[in-house]
Order: sequence, then C-alpha cells, then structure tokens
Amino acid sequence: MARLFITGSSTGLGLMTAALLAEKGHAVVLHARNDERAKAAMAALPAAHAVVEGDVSTIRATMRLAEKANRHGPYDAVIHNVAVGYREPQRIETGDGLPHVFAVNTLAPFILTALIERPKRLVYLSSGLHRNASADLDDITWEKRRWDGTEAYSESKLHDVLLAFAFARYWPDVLSNALEPGWVPTRMGGPAATDDLDQAHRTQAWLAVSDDPAAVGTAGYFYHMQPREVHADARNHPRQDRLIEICERLSGLKLDLR
Repeated sequence: MARLFITGSSTGLGLMTAALLAEKGHAVVLHARNDERAKAAMAALPAAHAVVEGDVSTIRATMRLAEKANRHGPYDAVIHNVAVGYREPQRIETGDGLPHVFAVNTLAPFILTALIERPKRLVYLSSGLHRNASADLDDITWEKRRWDGTEAYSESKLHDVLLAFAFARYWPDVLSNALEPGWVPTRMGGPAATDDLDQAHRTQAWLAVSDDPAAVGTAGYFYHMQPREVHADARNHPRQDRLIEICERLSGLKLDLR
C-alpha cells in the first residue's frame, strides 16, 4: 500500500480524496491550516495515518510544513490540493508582500515540492479556468496591473500545470501530472457549480496510486481520468523554466535538479 501526503485535506476535495485512498488501505497524511481544523479532519477521517498543521500563505510557514510532512515520509505520492478561490475582491498581501492567491496556489506547491523528500508521484490540481489565463509572467505578483481575482486565480492554476510539467521534465524518475476536478459545489466552487461532485476527487486518487497505463505516464493533464486539452503555453519549456526561476527567487530556494 502507498503512503501519501495531501495538502489542503481538512475539508472539501482534499478530504474526499483522502477518504477514498484510506478506504483502499493506503496510509494518508492529512494537512490542515491550524489545530482546530486538524482535530476536525482527524474526527472526520479516523483512518488517516496522521495530520500535519501549517499555514501555506507565507514562505517560512510553508517551509515549516514541509519539515513536518517529512517526519511522516517518505511518500509514494504528494497531492498538491491546497488552494484559495477566485473571489478575492482585492490584492490581499501575505506577510511576504505577495498576493494571497499566488502565495497559496503557486508558490506553496513549489516550496513543498522542493523541500519534501522526492516522492514517486506528484499530482497538481488545476482548473479549467487555466486555459483562459495569460501566460505572461512579467507581472506575476500583480504589482502593475489592476487586480482581477478571477484572472489571478486562473493564472495560478496555469502555474500549477507549468509546475507539474516542469518537474516531469526535471525529474524523469517521478510521475508528475495535473488535473482539473471540474466546477463542483464545494466551499470554493459554491452552490451554483454544475459538475459531478462524486467524480471530482477520483482523478487525483487515481493518478496517485493506480497502475492503469494512463495513470503511470508523466506530464499529463486529466479530467475525470481522461486526457484533456491543456493551455497552449503549458508545454513551453522556457516558460516552465522561467516560472521555476521566479519561484526560486521569491522563496530563496534553489531546486535540486539531480
């Protein structure tokens, strides 16, 4: 059986994915933002192997979370599920002076990937909105543009695909893929969402543990366990490299490419 770490797994799709994997006998390590959420997550899923706490909105806190997660590893797979949505009406700054959406949705997955002991598989949650995003990385932290919460979210979900494909290229011994769960009625998606909630968590679990031929490839993008069209610039190697360089500069981390 596999050992897995799932970020943002105290509620929503993360917890649903964890429950599905635990039901199949896998050892699942949950992640919650604080102690209250951690207790609630363990109460909701007593079969979980452990839960680690950590805020991923700041660089230092995300680094501490990676350290805590490593105590329960190594992992067969890490699922980068944590995210904030598209409803932020203004550019909310974190303690590092970065937009909250970028810090949680883009920089945190980079930091955790860089610092958690390298797993066999990486899974990044994106969104169908990524296909409408600008791939221009010149103002990635929204210092020059007028804030647009939907666009900032869409860009961050494109960044997640760029990260997945970059790590697939850098680390050929790791299966690194991305997916969209669909617009589903979770706390983030809202009650008007129209996709099937029962299907939304299955692709990430499948990519994390399945031996199906389609699940053991790398640099794939999926929806409901089927390949799906990806942003035209997602497979652009220079753009992937530039995003990695930006994340390295902002976080102060240098990625190990060995």
